[in-house]
Amino acid sequence: MTIDERDAEAPTPSATAHDGEPGDDASDQDLGATLLSAASALRFARYQGHERLDAIVPAPYAPPAPAARPAQAPVRQPPPQPADRAPTPPSPPRRPDSVRPTIPRPAPVNAPNLFVDLAAAAPAPHAAFSGPRRPLEEIQAELGPCARCKLHAGRTNIVFGVGNPQARLMFVGEGPGADEDAQGEPFVGRAGELLTRVIGAMGLRRSDVYIANVVKCRPPGNRNPEPDEVAACSPFLAEQVSSVRPEVVVALGKFAAQTLLETELPIGRLRGHFHRAFGHIPLMPTWHPAYLLRTPSAKRDTWEDIQQVMKLLGLARPAKAH
Repeated sequence: MTIDERDAEAPTPSATAHDGEPGDDASDQDLGATLLSAASALRFARYQGHERLDAIVPAPYAPPAPAARPAQAPVRQPPPQPADRAPTPPSPPRRPDSVRPTIPRPAPVNAPNLFVDLAAAAPAPHAAFSGPRRPLEEIQAELGPCARCKLHAGRTNIVFGVGNPQARLMFVGEGPGADEDAQGEPFVGRAGELLTRVIGAMGLRRSDVYIANVVKCRPPGNRNPEPDEVAACSPFLAEQVSSVRPEVVVALGKFAAQTLLETELPIGRLRGHFHRAFGHIPLMPTWHPAYLLRTPSAKRDTWEDIQQVMKLLGLARPAKAH
């Protein structure tokens, strides 16, 4: 068979590739070249794309490996003790921080326990005093023409005291005024007249009570007595109280109350309550009669204080005269 015959009998590539469809050799070549170029381009694009994707997309997250725990220090054991040595006692348990010790509060400065329960202040004067009763005349004679402080230089009379030497009730004021200094008797001026009316409202007379002052001589200008003047007269006032032995003492005014109670609390806080004076005697502070003359509204307070004194002494309020 000649070469031309073999070529004529051999099937054409286009017919084999396209399953019996007629084809053009030139077209097949162009198509193959196109497919080859597209495949190369696709491979190149995939290569370039992987590089770009790796650059902008992070790697998948992987949790870090757990850190290695440090090795625990071995527990130190106490050194062995000798056999002849006593074992160390265990430490006491630690107190919680929330538990705090109770610290006692200090007592207030210059505020003693002055207030007295009315039921516990039942008068028992003769049981409280010891020794024989010293007469007032003897005490006054011991005082004599006193020159124990500087007040003696300006006085007219020594104002010792007046009243019943065995009175159940004793009034103590601050010191003599001009009228008292002139007459030698405590509470004889306008303030004394008001005090006499208060005593009468209790159903008593002036001669039923005893009246005295902290100091026996008039301070110049009616000023408050000074500490050295009070110290000079205080022993004689204490002797008077011991001689009279009253069941109740009424302190008239701020100075008398603070002196007898040895406190600096104001009279407004002291009044209205019983206190202890001279160690055992119930004492009621109240406003001074001279203050009541300047402040009539305070008379109600004084009457309330006096009513407590009457109750303690068992005195009935006198009936009004019709």
